[in-house]
Parts: sequence; C-alpha cells; structure tokens
Amino acid sequence: MEQTINRGLDGVYIDESAICFIDGAKGQLIYAGYDIRELAGKASFEEVTYLLWHGALPTAAQLEEFRRQLAPNFNLPEAVYQLFRALPQGADPMLALHSAVSLLGSLDAAANGVDEDNVKRIGMRLLPQFPLLVAAFQRIRNGQEPVQPRADLSVAGNFLYTLTGEEPTPAATRVMDVALVLHAEHGSNASTFVARATASTLTDVYSAIGAAVGALKGPLHGGANTAVMKALESIGSVAGVEPYVLDILGQKGGRVMGFGHRVYKVLDPRAVILKDVSRALAEESGDSKWFEMSLEMERVMDREMAKKGKEVKPNVDFFSASVYRMLGFPGDIYTPIFAVARIAGWMAHLYEQYADNRLMRPRLAYTGVMDKKFVALEQR
Repeated sequence: MEQTINRGLDGVYIDESAICFIDGAKGQLIYAGYDIRELAGKASFEEVTYLLWHGALPTAAQLEEFRRQLAPNFNLPEAVYQLFRALPQGADPMLALHSAVSLLGSLDAAANGVDEDNVKRIGMRLLPQFPLLVAAFQRIRNGQEPVQPRADLSVAGNFLYTLTGEEPTPAATRVMDVALVLHAEHGSNASTFVARATASTLTDVYSAIGAAVGALKGPLHGGANTAVMKALESIGSVAGVEPYVLDILGQKGGRVMGFGHRVYKVLDPRAVILKDVSRALAEESGDSKWFEMSLEMERVMDREMAKKGKEVKPNVDFFSASVYRMLGFPGDIYTPIFAVARIAGWMAHLYEQYADNRLMRPRLAYTGVMDKKFVALEQR
C-alpha cells in the first residue's frame, strides 16, 4: 500500500480551530477574525488575549473584569526564586523557564484537572506569571533581588517594571505591548502543535505548556530572534553586513537567520509592523546602529535572492531582534520574551483541545527490512 508522506506535516490539517487564520501567499494573519494590522498598536495585550480566549474583543466592562481577575495572579511562589538561585551560572534562560513551569505545576494542588474551569484557572495564573518568571530569572542571575510586581500595571508594564525595577514610560510599555500582541498567536506552529499534541493525552496544562516551551527554544522556531541578534553583534557595523551575508549564502545550505518563513511566501505582516517600531525606537533613542544594520541586511538579501529568482523576506524574528536590543534586553532572553507573549496563544489552543479532545497518533512509513530471522546470542 502506497503511503503519502508529508514531511514536517506540510499541508496536514490536524483539527478545526476558530483562533487563527494565516494566508502565506497574501501575507495575512488573522486573530479570531481581526487582521493583525488592526490589532497591533490599537489593542492592548490583555484585549488580544481576551479575544483569543473568548473569540471576541472585550467591552470596557469585560476588560476591567478580566484585568481584575488577573491582578491577584501577579505573584510567584518563593520556591521559584529558590530554583533560579540554585541554577548554575550560565544556565540557559529557556531551560530555566521550562523548569519553573514544571515547578509551578508541582506546587499547584489541582494541576491535574483538565475540566474547563480548572484549565481556565491555570491560564489566568500563567498569563501574568510568565513575564515575572523571565524578569526574576534575569535579575537573579545578575545578582539582583527580584522586584515585586504591581497589580496596577499591565502585563507589558509589569514585565518592564520587574525586569528593571523602574516604572516604565508609557512609550516603552506601548512598544512592549505591540511586541506581545504580534507574538501572541500564530496558528499550528511547532510549539502550539506540541502543546496540543501533549494535551491530547489528557495530561495536565503545565506539562503541555512545558512541552511548548521546549519546542520554542529551538533556533528554527523561537530561538531565531536570538540568532539574529548574535549575527548582528558578530558583524558589528553596517559595512560588515554585505560580506557577512555573501559569506553565509556562499556556504552549502547557508541560511541567514531571520529571513524566510515556513508559511509566508511574501513579507511577514508582523515584520512590517516591527520594522516601523524599530525605526521609531532608533529615531527616539538616537542610536540607529542596529536598525541601519537590519536595513542593510534586508537590502543585500533582496538583491541576492532576486539574482536567484527567489523572494526571501524578513520574518517576525528579524526586526524583533533590533527592537529588543534597543529596549535594553540581553539577547538570550529574546526567546523567553516570545514565550511571555505566546502563552496567550498556547492557552487558547489548550482550551480548544481539552474541550473536544482526540488523542493525536500520527504514523510513520516504515522503510526498514522485513522478515529477519532471530539468531540465538551464542550464534551471533
């Protein structure tokens, strides 16, 4: 019997969903009916999370109630701080985040329940806790004490506040809000698929989210923005961009990180928005180095791909690298920041998965030898 192989699950639909629609040919990203360009810069991260979880943007009263319910969950158990202090110097931030998620599950007496109310309870806890986890880890590894969050600040505001210890400016909070909105959801990407597949066994939410964090860590997924920043730092100047790109493209299988996308065949719509954010930050700060280097890399890539008759455009990771750098974030927490946003999308998908579950059990086409005869150990 001939079997159709869809490597990487290309073109395979695993279920139905009302959360996200992507048209890669048109460069279209839709959150529950709304174009991402309508949401970014107009709706807060909390509004967008509500949209992903409930299928509609909240009214003013609903948003106030949503924030009221989130407020008590802006806290972390002391055991989390102890965990971060016990990690060796140089511990990977994503592994630290993964460990912290597991610890939160261990500390939750009702972690194993997958009924609707309990899953939503956990989601309301994890959404405000994720930014605190990333900020606390960053401060502790730098020898600083964690900053206690403020219930009056938003998710974006609390992330900046607990990271720096200083009240964020409205402008910085807005930039952070836009970044979180753009990264909140992206259909059945690798980490979201892993979360749903894990949840399909009816394991607990923390285990499913932990699996998603592990998938996000990879350089072909969430780790790409860190790789972009490492590349920019290694280049060092606008003049060094072109030789770097040409060298990478001249290598067999050479790939310039931050360019191309598994889904988008045109410019990633999120990259368009982040490019404008990066430009505005460069102008405001007076430090345009990283933005100018990014523009030069985009120019060289456009030229070189055109020679090959290809169109390989920047993805969301490309300009997010310069945005985060200008906000003062170290490169190795870019991917954890991605998780701070994506917890909204992961939880939206877990709500769907647990509500109408079917165990995921894909198959592999066997290509090995058949009809081998067993030979006793003494005769081998």
